[in-house]
Amino acid sequence: MPTIDESAPALRLTGLRKRFGRKVAVDGVDLAVPKGSFYGLVGPNGAGKTTSLSMAVGLLRPDAGASHIFGVDVWADPVHAKALVGVLPDGMSLPERLTGRELLTYQGLLRGLPEAQIDERASELLEVLELTEANRTLVIDYSTGMRKKIGLATALLHAPKLLVLDEPFEAVDPVSAATIRTILQRFVASGGSVVFSSHVMALVEQLCDHVAVIARGQVAASGPVDEVRAGRGLEDVFVELVGARTGGMEGLAWLAS
Repeated sequence: MPTIDESAPALRLTGLRKRFGRKVAVDGVDLAVPKGSFYGLVGPNGAGKTTSLSMAVGLLRPDAGASHIFGVDVWADPVHAKALVGVLPDGMSLPERLTGRELLTYQGLLRGLPEAQIDERASELLEVLELTEANRTLVIDYSTGMRKKIGLATALLHAPKLLVLDEPFEAVDPVSAATIRTILQRFVASGGSVVFSSHVMALVEQLCDHVAVIARGQVAASGPVDEVRAGRGLEDVFVELVGARTGGMEGLAWLAS
């Protein structure tokens, strides 16, 4: 594992900006994720969460700004930075004609891990993520929950210091979700750091010690969960910050007929 700056945040985003045509998707995002934290990123659809995370881990080049993982510049030193992070993008494409074990072996070889180590870690991940019986099944035949879990396995395989997960619980059944939660909690308890995006406020309140609310491509609020919600429910704070409409539904009176 490459050396890291122990005094640096697990992830620091500085002035990140991204435009697609006339649409400004991310407009100056500044964020610091403390080392060892379980950090939730919440925001409405189209707020810029996925774009921000993609730029943070080196999947999408920003128009301006910088991302540092434990002090390592993601775009100036991508090999070093990507060795420190495991990533689960939203809607991640997987090699569908490989089995789960073949996928992990392939990913491990790309990471330069010894074959014996890959085999040992793959067996442990498949067992813990309850994919042992599916390790000879082609990924194309995996359910949504199985895809999320094998994607998480590929993110964990090289023993990263930071996990960045985009909607890891979306469309996942309760049993798979419970397994993923347990793995992530163990990862943080052992000294790792997690950043994940979600639309489920109750899940963020349950799992996270820090949270950031993204609205219209900017950080509307960030900090420890208790500080951000200030004695209220996180969902109430979220609705207030993003300016969601909660009235004006009188025109739907016909639904009650």
